[in-house]
Amino acid sequence: MLNQLTDSLNFNATALTLRSERQRLIASNIANADTPGYTARDFNFSDALSQATGRTSSAQTPLGGGARLKMTASQGGHMGLNGVSGQAAGARPELNYASAAQTNLDNNTVDMDRERASFADNTVRYEATLRFINGQVRTLNTAITGQ
Repeated sequence: MLNQLTDSLNFNATALTLRSERQRLIASNIANADTPGYTARDFNFSDALSQATGRTSSAQTPLGGGARLKMTASQGGHMGLNGVSGQAAGARPELNYASAAQTNLDNNTVDMDRERASFADNTVRYEATLRFINGQVRTLNTAITGQ
């Protein structure tokens, strides 16, 4: 019983951490909108959440058939995705590069309209996750106190 309660809270805490990381990436993209040669970065939230919680994703990949190629390391200290060591690789999402919506002379791939929309969407979802956690804690508190 206690395991189910902590699993639910852990899931939402992981989602909140990933939302925070995505917000940081989007803010970094916006801050570098005028940097020549900067390539915007982002990650697929649902894939990152599935990876972080150990649940499998049914999303199709460019390889087809739902198969995913995983990086393997023979030693725990080997570098994994995004330059993170093998032990900490599961804590960080796989970052993707954004393709340019239109060509620029300075080779910057930041599309401010896309970034603003992503920032607003992620902010709303971050707030929703906070409300879910708040509701869970309130429900637990009510169950414990019996009111």
